[in-house]
Amino acid sequence: MSNVLAINAGSSSLKFQLIDMPEENVLAKGLVERIGINDSEITIEFGDEKDSTITDIPDHEEAVKLLLEKLKASGVIKSLDEIDGIGHRVVHGGERFTDSVPITAEVIKEIEEVSELAPLHNPANLTGIRAFIDILPNVPSVAVFDTAFHQTMPMQSYLYSLPYEYYEKYGIRKYGFHGTSHKYVSERAADLMGVPADQLRLISCHLGNGASIAAIENGESIDTSMGFTPLAGVTMGTRSGNIDPALVPYIMDKTGKSVNEVLQVLNKESGMLALSGFSSDLRDIQEKAESGDERAELALKIFADRIHKFIGSYAARMKGVDAIIFTAGVGENSAEVRQRVLDGLEFMGVYWDPALNNIRGKEAFVNYPHSPVKVIVIPTNEEVMIARDVMRLG
Repeated sequence: MSNVLAINAGSSSLKFQLIDMPEENVLAKGLVERIGINDSEITIEFGDEKDSTITDIPDHEEAVKLLLEKLKASGVIKSLDEIDGIGHRVVHGGERFTDSVPITAEVIKEIEEVSELAPLHNPANLTGIRAFIDILPNVPSVAVFDTAFHQTMPMQSYLYSLPYEYYEKYGIRKYGFHGTSHKYVSERAADLMGVPADQLRLISCHLGNGASIAAIENGESIDTSMGFTPLAGVTMGTRSGNIDPALVPYIMDKTGKSVNEVLQVLNKESGMLALSGFSSDLRDIQEKAESGDERAELALKIFADRIHKFIGSYAARMKGVDAIIFTAGVGENSAEVRQRVLDGLEFMGVYWDPALNNIRGKEAFVNYPHSPVKVIVIPTNEEVMIARDVMRLG
């Protein structure tokens, strides 16, 4: 048995799970928030117990120290020697990382070099990596990249129709994101269907505040909706998804905004928030739509419409599909969104049962038994995927 820490470090946060492998039992999980800000908070859950402390945590190294102290104080572990491996989520691996890798000084340097592709995320991920290395230098650690799963995409999927030198010189191409989630649910779907992953055509819908669709053929990602950045693809909570790129200079001209200000609008002030006019949270929007709010209803229609289009496109690309997967916060919990996305797909062999679809947050087939295309709700588990890679590579 091995105890593996799965870590997701943000600029002012640290999310973690301690997982007993290979049984994949979660021994403890929690979150450190407001690192470097007054009144930081650390919350740990273990078993049926929950411990929350508000204190000042000046940096990630202090956050890691406090986290490890809490794990020992709770009795989950008796000493730090019981931590056998650490897996770190890293948002962007560029073209350099096609798989998870053991962390070395050279790997850290390479993650730094591709950080310009994810300037908000990679530096924060590196901060977490360095903090754990400083405190637990002898514990094997592994970097798990959001982009790695999509590195199997063929060139016709990831190249933009731009001067080729932009790709060669600047790495401008589609990278895709949510790869750890798409990989987990595709493998789980194969298990549930009793068919090897390398014999399946799957469409994975990771639907949360950020959302992406992936076409997975024979166990490999062959296309995905997000692009050079997570801004591309379907409508999201606050992100616009795909738009005509000529709108950027047009908006600049009409509003007097700078290019960075327009990007701020596209990333933080668009999507469901902009369409509804009041919230980026799908639960709020559904509630308003049910009470007759026209813009809330419009936001739901547009959200489902964009997902629906990608499903049709990817089914055509793979010459059919064996299963459609719904995962992440919205995909797992919103029967209404699943219904709106699935309506009209009967022509391609999707027959789903409204009664079976009326579930939240649990694994289930929601298709009729005779449906040629299966529809599966699978709660994602990126932390377990990280822990598996630590066991494989650590």
